[in-house]
Amino acid sequence: MAKASASLESFRARVDEVVHRHPIVAANAYTKWFATGAANRNEVRHLTTQFSVFSHLFIEAQLRKVINAATIESYRAGKQILMNELGVVFRPEHEAQAQRGVDPQLVATEGTVEGGTFRFGAAHFEWLVYFARPLGLEFVELGKRRHGTPSTLHFCDELMRLYGSDDPSGSAGASYAVEHWAAAGFWKELIAGLERFKARECPELPLAFWTWHDKVEDQHATHTSDELAEDFSEPWFDEKKYILGATEMLAGVKAFWDGLWDDHLGGQKKAA
Repeated sequence: MAKASASLESFRARVDEVVHRHPIVAANAYTKWFATGAANRNEVRHLTTQFSVFSHLFIEAQLRKVINAATIESYRAGKQILMNELGVVFRPEHEAQAQRGVDPQLVATEGTVEGGTFRFGAAHFEWLVYFARPLGLEFVELGKRRHGTPSTLHFCDELMRLYGSDDPSGSAGASYAVEHWAAAGFWKELIAGLERFKARECPELPLAFWTWHDKVEDQHATHTSDELAEDFSEPWFDEKKYILGATEMLAGVKAFWDGLWDDHLGGQKKAA
């Protein structure tokens, strides 16, 4: 048992080296710039549109992940995320276990969707649509594949290929990478920039989509760390495929943010 534990910790250290030192996790040029509040209205609109495409198409990848789950536990964990994305609010675990009909808060960040209430307005994409309205963006201008730039669509396609893969080791590695990238601070940097933009010129801008995700991502990262230990003990687990899944997924993430950064730099050149 001690030997297996040592092997797990050694592998976890390798994974953390790959993920936490990856350039897009350690130093995201776009979000660091955005946090300064320098983005103008057109740049905020562009971020919103591209993020809406990623956010909406992520549902496809999450469904694929559920379908390809290797265990009943990962199947249910994937459905928790999927159903919450679509609008089933979380109930606190103790309330679900007691089968009490207590209405959960709309923006609860933990618990279970079992016995939860579906609300159209609780769907994450609808939060983003609501956010976009003060920017002059309507439903038809958001979330569709046709609105994505090549770099955004590459990221979405890599989510389908890697995060939703039918190879359990590769998918688990991609999932670990996604959740630990999401918990590394980019939400806080986007929120900082949006708060500055809101104070400067758009006071009616609602930020709940961004602040809710910032609150929830640390929990997701913790869950994937727990799942790593569980997956490591499975007979099908392949260390190389796990590392490859994480590495390639982060390359897809980097393509998304690099695309936004290039769009910003290109806009500056045109303005000059």
